[in-house]
Amino acid sequence: MNELRTDIDRWHARGEQVALATVIATRRSSPRPVGSKLAVSAGGELAGSVSGGCVESDVVLTAQEVLAGGPPRLVTYGITDDMALSVGLPCGGEIDVFVERLPAFDFGEPGVLLTIVDGDEIGAKLLVREDGSTAGDGPAELASLAPGALRAGRSHVLEHDGVSVFADVFGPPPRLLVYGAIDTAEALCRAAKLIGWTTIVADARARFATRERVPSADEVLVLWPEETLEHVRPDFRTAIVVLTHDDKFDVPMLTGALATEAFYVGALGSRRNQERRNAVLREAGVPESDVERIAGPAGLDIGADSPAETALSMLAEILAVRAGRKGGPLKDTPHRIHAEAAAGKK
Repeated sequence: MNELRTDIDRWHARGEQVALATVIATRRSSPRPVGSKLAVSAGGELAGSVSGGCVESDVVLTAQEVLAGGPPRLVTYGITDDMALSVGLPCGGEIDVFVERLPAFDFGEPGVLLTIVDGDEIGAKLLVREDGSTAGDGPAELASLAPGALRAGRSHVLEHDGVSVFADVFGPPPRLLVYGAIDTAEALCRAAKLIGWTTIVADARARFATRERVPSADEVLVLWPEETLEHVRPDFRTAIVVLTHDDKFDVPMLTGALATEAFYVGALGSRRNQERRNAVLREAGVPESDVERIAGPAGLDIGADSPAETALSMLAEILAVRAGRKGGPLKDTPHRIHAEAAAGKK
């Protein structure tokens, strides 16, 4: 939504009303993932996309009907449509697009916007912020859906008392915490910034943890592992990578990281070093189930060599874990290309 804000603000400044089309579900292949948005001004200007151009023209017509006073509408596009030759999806998939007037909510703070997308109350909404406060005209009982939707981390449709509800998640970006301010840390931060993540680099060695060495990090900390974890407080949106190659840093950092809700904990190092360090963690009382959570050596097997390639390998594995994927070639996977949200998935 934030990427549309500049255009929407400009249209509002001109006194124009705005319609919003949102992809709420996809089946088989789809050109855009769930949550993709297209904003349409009363003057016919567009921002965003729901299909990369395949069905936008028809979505605009529906948006204009809504802006003219029509009710919210749920529209399905796919290869089986009567209009397939003119506005169908050549990729062979199917998408559901919900078109409505732009909701009058502030999307700047973390939360989930729950919208009824079928039935008698179509268009009714309840905004549930992360602190539990609510706003909107939707049924109050929808608030019970918010915690699971927030933890899923992705927008998705769910069923509640026989009606379909679109949970549009507006959370802060995922965080990448890197302990060990070596060259790979800068490469990791640079890559993570390209996908919009917040990056933090920490190291107890002041000569390593400098802004000059890791200019791409949002935050650079000169702290010991325990202090770092206390400062950052990793949650279910956080991935942690340990790069220090030194037990006095690695062991307390991994021990503390495994005690958090971080969805990924990885460590640099050879297989031999991983086995030795894991034995040290077990001796320190870390449960076997926690030790097995460590991605080590961290990264996917792509033949990485340089720090930049190693960072790409690690970030790819982090993304795969977050989406519940194995990280193999797309042509060999039975899954759909775009990740789907599931309650409780990190």
